[in-house]
Amino acid sequence: MRKKFWVKALLCVLAIELLGGLGGFITSTSVKDWYPTLEKPPGTPPNWVFGPVWTTLYALMGIALARVWHQGETGLPKKRALTWFAIQMALNVIWTPVFFGLHQLGAALVVIVLLWIAILMTNRKFCPIDRLASWLLVPYLVWVSYASYLNAGNWWLNR
Repeated sequence: MRKKFWVKALLCVLAIELLGGLGGFITSTSVKDWYPTLEKPPGTPPNWVFGPVWTTLYALMGIALARVWHQGETGLPKKRALTWFAIQMALNVIWTPVFFGLHQLGAALVVIVLLWIAILMTNRKFCPIDRLASWLLVPYLVWVSYASYLNAGNWWLNR
């Protein structure tokens, strides 16, 4: 039984890391050319921080997903939890091209607020199925809260 979980965990972590890594292609040029030209809000970290943070968060998300996939009976609560996870992941993937690819800071702010709500809903739906999975999403919610501040600050300072 444990072996099945670790196979699911490995698959989920790899899938989430790959999906998250898609943004790297879009950001690579903008981070070098466009992003440095923006006036940044106080508390903006150096660019090197984002890679390790997102890699860690994606791993935690993958483990949380695997735990929910592995736990509990198939049914409406599990289906809703997995649906909310898919929604938040889609918003996560969409944010990068909107912000870095299209340079649409206001539209990216809307996406990241929707992402924050979707993470919160995912967390709420995960909790009854697997409490640890729910807790594994807390650092992600905290980081996206901080990223929302950065997005709002960039939008405000560069409109």
